[in-house]
Amino acid sequence: MRSSYVFVLMSVAACTSDGEEVLTASEPAFEIASAPITLQPGEETTKCFYFTTPNSEMVAINKWVSDMTPGSHHMIMFRTLVGTQPPDGTVDNCSGRGAPIYGTQLAHDEKIFPTDDGFGKPLAQEIPATVQGYFQMHYLNTTDEVLIASVTLKAYPLVGGKLYTKTDIFATYNNDIEIAPGATNVTVTATCDVTLGKFWEMSSHSHKQSIATVVMEDTTEVFASTDWEHPGTRNWSAPTFYSFETGKLTWSCTYNNTGDNATRTVTSGSSAQTDEMCMATGYYFPAVGPRGCIRDNAQCRCLL
Repeated sequence: MRSSYVFVLMSVAACTSDGEEVLTASEPAFEIASAPITLQPGEETTKCFYFTTPNSEMVAINKWVSDMTPGSHHMIMFRTLVGTQPPDGTVDNCSGRGAPIYGTQLAHDEKIFPTDDGFGKPLAQEIPATVQGYFQMHYLNTTDEVLIASVTLKAYPLVGGKLYTKTDIFATYNNDIEIAPGATNVTVTATCDVTLGKFWEMSSHSHKQSIATVVMEDTTEVFASTDWEHPGTRNWSAPTFYSFETGKLTWSCTYNNTGDNATRTVTSGSSAQTDEMCMATGYYFPAVGPRGCIRDNAQCRCLL
């Protein structure tokens, strides 16, 4: 499926009307609107929408604002890492491979980065010029009406010339997920190296068989949730950011395969309606780009 897409480039302001310094621009550096998807009553599907960001030079983002129309369950923005991707505006069943940049499970969400890295500088996420990427969008129409669903993401930069500390995503994946038909209380756990630096946010991502997620450092609980749809976040601010002193991160997900997939074995994959995920996600600094690790065939390897 091919469709049009929208990008907007806006100017920035440096001060309020009374002269007070502003950290975040009043208008987005760019805006990405996905192609609309028609959802029949009861339909559940996962789609990917491909784009290239329009910025001709790197922009330092310190605020993301996203909106999802009814029928949209969650969205993850990825930066394409391997090979080429379909033409801009394409919608498919998710053939790309990438590193996560931003994600949300809320109809309206605003992610504002910390204004103090502990030394008085704000944090910002660098988006290089003309980056190829895609939205992975999970749609679920629980109504009796046809829905037209879409998502919009706005990227707000720091005002020009503002010094900042770079922050970026750290994410884990577990490809060793296998949940037998009808199985309950199945826990998958992995331990991998974690990037050096300080974390200001930690969360998790899993699909509908999940009943609990937890992120640990040795015996210390860093994050936990029992809500796969809205796991929430744990946040830290100056001067008490979180650092993984052991250099190791353990993440676990527990599943009950008793829903609409109960007659089949559920394995790891990108489809929110038929597959499972077990991810720990967070923002770290000072960053050297998106980082993460993946468990595959009982072994962990670094991403990027």
